Amino acid sequence: MENRTHSTGSVSPTHSPDSVSPTCQNCKNQFTIEPEDFNFYKKIDVPAPTWCPECRLIRRLLWRNERYLYKRSCGLCGKIHLAMYPADAPYVVFCSPCWWSDTWDSLKYGREYDFSEPFFKQFEKLLKSVPLQDLWTNYLNMENSDYNNLASMLKNCYMLFHADNDDGCSYGSGVKFSKDSVDNTMLQHSELCYECVNVVRGYKNYYSVDCYECRNIYFCKNCVNCTDCVGCTGLRNKKYHIFNKPYSKEEYSDKLKELNLFSWNNVRKIKNEAESLWQKYPVKFMHGRHNTNSSGDYIFNSKNVSRSYEMVDTENAKYSQFLSSPSTHDAFDYTEWGEGAELIYESILCGRGISRHSFVAHSEDQSREITYSFLTVSSSSVFGCVGVRSKQYCILNRQYTKEEYERLVPEIIEHMNKMPYVDKQGRVYRYGEFFPINIAPWTYNESTAQEFFPLSRNQVVKQGYRWRDFEDKPYSPTLSWKDLPDTVKEAGDEILKETILCKAWDENSERAKEHNCTKAFRITLQELQFYRAMNIPLPRACYNTRHFLRTQYRNPIRFWRRSCHCASKTSENNAYQNITTHAHGAGKCPNKFETSYSPDRKEIVYCEECYQAEVV
Repeated sequence: MENRTHSTGSVSPTHSPDSVSPTCQNCKNQFTIEPEDFNFYKKIDVPAPTWCPECRLIRRLLWRNERYLYKRSCGLCGKIHLAMYPADAPYVVFCSPCWWSDTWDSLKYGREYDFSEPFFKQFEKLLKSVPLQDLWTNYLNMENSDYNNLASMLKNCYMLFHADNDDGCSYGSGVKFSKDSVDNTMLQHSELCYECVNVVRGYKNYYSVDCYECRNIYFCKNCVNCTDCVGCTGLRNKKYHIFNKPYSKEEYSDKLKELNLFSWNNVRKIKNEAESLWQKYPVKFMHGRHNTNSSGDYIFNSKNVSRSYEMVDTENAKYSQFLSSPSTHDAFDYTEWGEGAELIYESILCGRGISRHSFVAHSEDQSREITYSFLTVSSSSVFGCVGVRSKQYCILNRQYTKEEYERLVPEIIEHMNKMPYVDKQGRVYRYGEFFPINIAPWTYNESTAQEFFPLSRNQVVKQGYRWRDFEDKPYSPTLSWKDLPDTVKEAGDEILKETILCKAWDENSERAKEHNCTKAFRITLQELQFYRAMNIPLPRACYNTRHFLRTQYRNPIRFWRRSCHCASKTSENNAYQNITTHAHGAGKCPNKFETSYSPDRKEIVYCEECYQAEVV
C-alpha cells in the first residue's frame, strides 16, 4: 500500500462556530457539521469527521456481526464451538470459557509502536494475533444460555441477539428485560409475547407492532393500554375491540371463537385484513414517548437526542443507535449498549459504566479513557489494544508507566496525521477516523450493515467493501412446511425429530439466501412447549427468515424531510376522516418534520400536533 499525505478537507472543531458542509470521503456527498457538533468534538478533543453520518454508521456496523455464526475449534482447548468468525477467518478464536479464563495474558502479544508504519497497519497485525472471544456475550453471567450473541444476563434463552436481562426467551433481536417470549424484535419489559415488533410492557401480545402496555392483543398496531383486542390500530385505553369496532365482553368472546386464531390458515387471513386496516389510519412521524427536544425514531424517555434510533433514557446524543440499556449521557456516533455510559464518540458495542471512549469496538465494565481498541474489559488509559482485561496504560498491548503512556500517545496521534493509512479506494484514515473498512473482522454481508443498508454483491465490491459467498446449508429436510398441521394441537412430539423445509427457501432459494435463510429448521422442545401453552400454530419458516420478515415492520435508520399528511378534515389521500378540528384549522397542515417514513411508503404520516388531536 502506498502511504502518502492527503488533504481530506477536515475541519478543526476550534476553527468554526458555524455550520460547514464538507464532502464525504466515502460517498462523495456533502453533509453538514453543526455548531453543536463542533462543541462536542472540542469537548472530547477530536477533529471533525470527514465521513457523513450514514457512512460513519455503516463503517461502525462492519464491526458488528449479529446473526452469522459458524462452528470452529477453540484455539486453546480445541473443542468445537459456535463463533462469529468462520473457520477460514485469519484470527485466533477462543471459546468463551477459555477467553475469560486466566490461562492466557493479552500482554503477551504486545509490541512496540513502529513509527515507520501507519498505525492501522500495526493494529491490523495485532488484531490477527490476539485471541478473540467466540461470541460477544458475558459468559460469566449467562445461565443455560450458550447459543446467543451480543447478549448478557440471560437465563434459559436460545438464539437471542442484542439481548439483555431475559428469561426463557428464544429467537429474538433487541429483547430486553422480558420473559417467556418467542420471535420478537425490539421487545422491552414484556412477557408471553410472540411475533411482535417494538412492544413495551406487553403481556400476551401476538403478531403486533408498536404497542405499549397492552394485554391479550392480536394483530394490533399503535395501541396503548388496550386489552382484549384483535386487528386494531390507533386505540387508547380500549377493551373488546375487533378491527377497531367495539363489542361487549360476551360478544367479543363469541367473535374470538369464530376467528379461531389458533389456525395457521386463519392467522394468515386475519393478518392481511388487519394490515389493510392499519394503512387507513395515521401514524405519528416518529415512534417515541416522554421525550424533550428529541428527533429520530424509537426514542423513549430521552432529552436533547437528535437523528438517532432506538434510544432509551439518553441525554445529549446525536447520530447514535441501539442505546436501549439505560442510561447514556453525551454521545455522538455511538452504536449499541449504553448502561451508564458517558462521553462516547464513534464507538460500537460498548457499555456498563464506561466513559471517554473514542473509536472503540466492544468495551465494557467500567472501562475508561479507551481509544482505538477492540474487546476491552475493565481497563483504563488504553490506546490501540485488543482483548485487554483489567489493564492500564497500554499501547498495542504493551504495558507502560503513566508518564510513558502520556508522553507516547500524543506522538502516535501526530504520527497518524503525518503518515495516514490510505486504502485502495483512496480513503484516508488519520487520527479522528474509525477503523478502516477493509480491516473489519467481517464482510459487508456478514455484518449488520447489510441488514439496515442492503447492497448487492456488485455494489459492495464497487464501493470497496468485502463480500462473502456463503455455501448452501447441508441440511436434508424430512418434512415440508406445507405438511405441517394447521394447529399446534395436531402436532405430536415426533415433530421434534423433523427437519422442516423453510417456506422462503422453497419459494425462492436465491432470494432466501439474501437474508441468511437456513434452508431448513427444527422445532426445539422449549419452543414447542411455548406454542402449545399459547395455542400458537407452528412456524413455516426458519428463524432467520422470520427475523427478516419482522424487520419489514421496523423503520429504517434513515431520515427524510417531509410534510404532514393532514389536509384539514381528512388525510391527503382521503383514506382517513379526521374526528376533530385541528389547531391549523382549514387547509393543509403546514408542519414539516424529519421522519424515517420514506416518501414512497403508503402510511398516512401526521405531525405531533395533528396526531395528538386524532389519537392521543
